[in-house]
Amino acid sequence: METDVVAAIREELEQSADEKTRDNANRFFKEEVKFYGVKSAVVRKIAEKYFKEIKTKDKKEIFSLCERLLESNFGEEAAVAFEWAYSLRKRYEPTDFQVFESWVREYVDNWAKCDTLCNHTLGSFIEQYPEFIRNLKDWARSENRWLRRASAVTLILPARKGKFLEDVLQISDLLLKDKDDLVQKGYGWMLKEASKKHQEEVYDHIMKRKSEMPRTALRYALEKMPENLRRKAMQR
Repeated sequence: METDVVAAIREELEQSADEKTRDNANRFFKEEVKFYGVKSAVVRKIAEKYFKEIKTKDKKEIFSLCERLLESNFGEEAAVAFEWAYSLRKRYEPTDFQVFESWVREYVDNWAKCDTLCNHTLGSFIEQYPEFIRNLKDWARSENRWLRRASAVTLILPARKGKFLEDVLQISDLLLKDKDDLVQKGYGWMLKEASKKHQEEVYDHIMKRKSEMPRTALRYALEKMPENLRRKAMQR
């Protein structure tokens, strides 16, 4: 049954692919990436269609299917795997963190995979089990650029709701002088989302660090601030 589901997904992705979509997808990445060339909306429909066939299975078995999809390295198969993982959010338990962390380490090799997994699956997990934020702080110190980006983008959706402000500011400090532009964009984005509910605190945080903060992170962090505050913060 497992092989049938994975094989059926791959066949459907191949049939739904077109060259123009593939070429467009490739333009977004500096890294070498693998795409069939299937539009995101179609990938989501495929993920939903086949999840109906497997949703009654044991969670461990579904995670195993996700890993088989991830092993192919195709962006669309990763999107299906991460959609399935997010669909299981009501069944998360603390031991699942090890699974998700291993996926970041082993299968995340571009920003799209990082953000899809972290924004939804990991963000939802952290809201349920906030004690694992300490693990995100360990990620922020990692040599692996995707773990560092993941430490920030996992908190994007919780930060948008006003949650975990202190942790958001601590993680942004850990990443403050990171030389990797994708990490800079990641923590800048996290600060931007946190500023929607905590504008004053985030602005004060930025102003105290603006001389050290890379311009890329600074621009992202200030995106939702009023124009006068943005201008003031961007002055060196």
